[in-house]
Amino acid sequence: MTNAAVGKRMVSAGAYFWKRRWLYLMCLPGFAFLILFKYVPMYGVIMAFQDFSFKKGIFGSTYAGLINFQQLFTSGKFYEVFTNSLMLSIARLVFSFPIPIILALLINEIHLKFYKKAAQTLMYLPHFLSWIVLGGITTNFLSMTDGLINDVLYSIIGQRVNFLGSNEWFRFVIIATNIWKEAGWGTIIYLAGLSAISPDLYEAATVDGASRWQRIAHVTLPGISSTIVIMLVLSIGGLMNNGFEQVYLFQNDLNIAVSDVFETYTYKIGIVSGRYSYSTAVGLFKNVIATILIFSSNTIAKKMGGATLY
Repeated sequence: MTNAAVGKRMVSAGAYFWKRRWLYLMCLPGFAFLILFKYVPMYGVIMAFQDFSFKKGIFGSTYAGLINFQQLFTSGKFYEVFTNSLMLSIARLVFSFPIPIILALLINEIHLKFYKKAAQTLMYLPHFLSWIVLGGITTNFLSMTDGLINDVLYSIIGQRVNFLGSNEWFRFVIIATNIWKEAGWGTIIYLAGLSAISPDLYEAATVDGASRWQRIAHVTLPGISSTIVIMLVLSIGGLMNNGFEQVYLFQNDLNIAVSDVFETYTYKIGIVSGRYSYSTAVGLFKNVIATILIFSSNTIAKKMGGATLY
């Protein structure tokens, strides 16, 4: 390529960016946030290969090689945490992922605008409440002494259930509260996809004699299939993330055997016990698994001919 052609292309690119300068200017805060809080802290990964000391700092601490990872894979507690995280993540994916799709389909079938907007608002509301608030509400509802749910159960079956102090019920509580808080907010993306489906397709299906369920199966779901695949790939990529606040709020000594996940484990060994290098190694292992999952799921989706992230 000649110098004249390169110069012409650079001028063209400059004109393109200048024409859209206000749009790129609006993106700057987002880019700044991403760089400062996502990319800059990545240098802290070095701690996983060190015997970190606050006095010496990251660049002055002694290099320890793979000792932290050796301790990680030889620790029985780590495999318990890994199993808990995996089982809770899979259960959350299986039961929580379809709910926003179902809610979006139900909302899409509502034709009364006032009722439709009211239903959407009520479903979005829990997303804007903190886990502290929702955790307090849930604790009061599930209380063994005066909780509403246990009062109802006692009147029906004559006994109370210790939801918050039971290994058997812990995952159920986590999944149920997660659906309560995030399912409504998750419908936004699917409703946006549904709005892009041409009404002509529904009219044609109606003329052909399709019932409401048939229109959903053959028009609505195929219309948002690419959105569903992309959201599924992202969900699989975040499979090892269970959220610290929610799990920590409902965790106690009675359910610790199933409630100790990567987020709470790294908090305890890192912040509480001061084993910063070891906790960094645990976090790095979790993130490597997440990276493998998201690339693998995206590759599988691409080979199946569906929508992909890239």
